[in-house]
Amino acid sequence: MNGTTARLRPRRKGAPHGFLARLIRAHRGVAAVEFALTAPLILGLFLAGAELTNFAITRMRVSQIALHVADNASRIGTNQLNAPPLISESQINDLLIGANMQSGSLDLATNGRIIISSLEPVANPNPEPKKFRIHWQRCFGAKNWASTHGVQGDTDLPAMGETGKQVTAPDGGAVIFVEVAYDYTPLISASIVPTTVIVDTAAMTVRDDRDYDGNGGTGVANNENVAASTCSS
Repeated sequence: MNGTTARLRPRRKGAPHGFLARLIRAHRGVAAVEFALTAPLILGLFLAGAELTNFAITRMRVSQIALHVADNASRIGTNQLNAPPLISESQINDLLIGANMQSGSLDLATNGRIIISSLEPVANPNPEPKKFRIHWQRCFGAKNWASTHGVQGDTDLPAMGETGKQVTAPDGGAVIFVEVAYDYTPLISASIVPTTVIVDTAAMTVRDDRDYDGNGGTGVANNENVAASTCSS
């Protein structure tokens, strides 16, 4: 045309043409499609990882609280004239309140239960072997949770704790056994974590001498007349 001869490029045999050819050459939407297909999987893995991480951190915090309570309960006591130190209800209450403050956002007072037990040997058990008793037990927290390792007044225990992790008390001494139960609140879904009830225990031998039978045999004084943190309350 206009003196110019149009040169036509011959179409290769078998080559696609028209819409099909343009579709084959179009790559701009591939990345978007791939992202749309993989996004749910990536997001699911990210959320699951966040949930499991939060669960592990919470479990570690509960474990640290149990150890903190056991350690401090094994040390408290008030000196007496001509007698070993005697612990008091107010000291136990202060210890439990401090543990709740340490829990911070976990709020053990609302979402958990702390159980402190004084495990002591039974003198001259009949018959042998050696037996142990829970001389006294105190609790804190609104969660409905009973001790899974014995209650106050038990006098026929071979040991205390989970199988394979049981503890006993030395002659003339005691072991403070602490059990903490906590209701875990999931970030995303409860189906991701192993359980929503975290339970941990800790035990510490009473380091110093202690008046285990003081205050009329209860082993816990209450000269301040405070409300005891009994497990029935």
